[in-house]
Amino acid sequence: MSSKREQVLEGVKAMFIAALGSGADVARNRDAPQRVGPGGNVIIRDGDPGEPDVQLSPLSYTYAHRIVFELAAYESTLKTREEVLDDMLGAIGAAVAADRTLGGLCEWLEPEAPSPDDADPMGSAAIRWTSAGLIAVYSTPNPLT
Repeated sequence: MSSKREQVLEGVKAMFIAALGSGADVARNRDAPQRVGPGGNVIIRDGDPGEPDVQLSPLSYTYAHRIVFELAAYESTLKTREEVLDDMLGAIGAAVAADRTLGGLCEWLEPEAPSPDDADPMGSAAIRWTSAGLIAVYSTPNPLT
């Protein structure tokens, strides 16, 4: 059985895949792609669980784990790249609002505001990208499991 940390990270990935549909390329901890697919790209970084709050009876470690995610999109024939990125963020936000406990894996999920920017890869159309965070609060009886 995987650790609570790993279960939460995989749960976030599954949530993003479900929210964005099959058009988006969602992955964990990979290098930034050279190409952005028509449905956009999402890279979920494992982030930092930080220092836990420790409760002694019963022994419990509660983390406020900041999981970073990066989105990239370019314009389509119907939407600007800003609109495509906004649609992706809206879908993720709606998914988080619909399941703040990540199916019972967390006590609470809280998204952070994105910080969008432009990128101009050589030889291709400019893309719009953003980085944002998702705070996952969860407890475990052992920091290694």
